[in-house]
Amino acid sequence: MKIEFAPMNVPLRRRFQTAAVLQWMFSFLALAQCCLAVFVLLALSDWWMLALLYSGWLWLDWDTPTSGGRRSRWVRSWVVWDYFRDYFPLTLIKTVDLDPRKNYIFGFHPHGVLVAGAFGNFCTESTGFSRLFPGLTSHLLMLPFWFRVPLFREYIMSGGLVSSSKSSLSHLVSRPEGGNVAVIAVGGAPESLDARPGSLTLQVQNRKGFIKLALRHGAQLVPVFSFGENELFDQIKNPSGSNLRTLQNQLQSILGFAVPLFHARGVFQYSLGLMPYRKSIHTWENRSRSPRHLVPAARTSRVFIKFI
Repeated sequence: MKIEFAPMNVPLRRRFQTAAVLQWMFSFLALAQCCLAVFVLLALSDWWMLALLYSGWLWLDWDTPTSGGRRSRWVRSWVVWDYFRDYFPLTLIKTVDLDPRKNYIFGFHPHGVLVAGAFGNFCTESTGFSRLFPGLTSHLLMLPFWFRVPLFREYIMSGGLVSSSKSSLSHLVSRPEGGNVAVIAVGGAPESLDARPGSLTLQVQNRKGFIKLALRHGAQLVPVFSFGENELFDQIKNPSGSNLRTLQNQLQSILGFAVPLFHARGVFQYSLGLMPYRKSIHTWENRSRSPRHLVPAARTSRVFIKFI
């Protein structure tokens, strides 16, 4: 395979964009493991008292990820997220005003490999969520497993991530004064295994639990579609019934999260690596329409959509 290296005269702003996405990739793929290792080493060192104190704090704070989390506007407004947005670039498009006196569930499609669109739009202020939807607070739901990792949980909560458990979602959408937005990647882990350029498989038919909760608490449902999400990474072929897909399904049932085998470009070359491609992501909040009304728009971009 011929490797295409990046030119030496790349503008500095583009280097900053690459660095911003690189740290985001590190956060997704390795930061949890590093945080856990730091905690274990701290517990085994002469500084074990700090680990003990943090363990006490962890016990007292255990329910925070299911009770709205602990977001930090300072973290969400870091300049690094502006460079992250410009790398793709990433755009949030509002189609209708939302009443801040109500609670909402945003059904986000597609999951993609690493939900870059959902993270950039709803865990940072880089695309102006608070400006576009004044009075509303966004919360992106994430697997409960990750909130059990010491130190890592503090970082992800600062961006607005909360547990995807039923009790967590109920807490958000039952707020009497309104103002909460729970963002759910409806397809979840299974959808990520089908994320590849040029096609789009949506897991929707057996994903109705959040709708029942919305009806129970009177929350409003808002379909959100992120065009370009599946264009960021290539993925090793894993059709249903193949040995690889069977193994991935088994790992998912054991670990609780999917293990897609993806690749794209590198940091200093464009041929192979784990960095996403520079592909535009346009995320549409579209309360007035159902996801099926978005299919014609997607097909104009030569994307085939399949609902499962």
